[in-house]
Amino acid sequence: MEHVRKLEVQASHEEQLYHILDIYLKLFPTRNAFLFRYSPLGYLGEGIIQLTSTQLIHIREIRDDIRALPIIHSAIKEREAKYCSGIEHLKQISSRYVFPSNIDSMLVVPICFGTVVVGYICSTEFQEGVVFDEKTLSSLSLYGKLVGKYLHSSIENDTPTSLSKRELEVMKRISQGESTKEMADSMNISELTVKQYVKTAIKKLGANNRSHAVGELFRTGILS
Repeated sequence: MEHVRKLEVQASHEEQLYHILDIYLKLFPTRNAFLFRYSPLGYLGEGIIQLTSTQLIHIREIRDDIRALPIIHSAIKEREAKYCSGIEHLKQISSRYVFPSNIDSMLVVPICFGTVVVGYICSTEFQEGVVFDEKTLSSLSLYGKLVGKYLHSSIENDTPTSLSKRELEVMKRISQGESTKEMADSMNISELTVKQYVKTAIKKLGANNRSHAVGELFRTGILS
């Protein structure tokens, strides 16, 4: 709790994300950390940053359907930290995933608030001789929940301008899989107007794209 409270003094959202991983590396026997955003729309995991003791790397090019990665899917579904290694790791990880082939173990820590998962942390390098027993995994799960609670509180205290009725309707239709043309036809407006509603909604929510915006609406309970 003391470590998580330190996030409150960070000046920007980007610094908060960095310190989430920095604190994680200091508290737990890991040597790297990949931070991902998670959207229930399409089971999409999107990379944000990677942190080691020597470098910070942006990994925004990484986008993956976590259903192809059983250990991540399981951690998110159960909202508990998961670890696998050796043969079990080979069974759990898709060969097309981003980590190098010489990696033979993985730790996944979901970041969640209540029943809603907003992201997760992955680690693939660990301190020598470390054993991830039930107690350690429980502590990792607690860290993910404390971070999720903090992020939820932070966003509530800095809520963006409310979406208009039309903007919310468009975002709800996106979450249901409708295309721009389908929305325009059913709402009796032009496709250009639909795109404008989407653009302003994304901006108000402080999101990067449609999936991120819909994920934020699910996470905050506006959509369910």
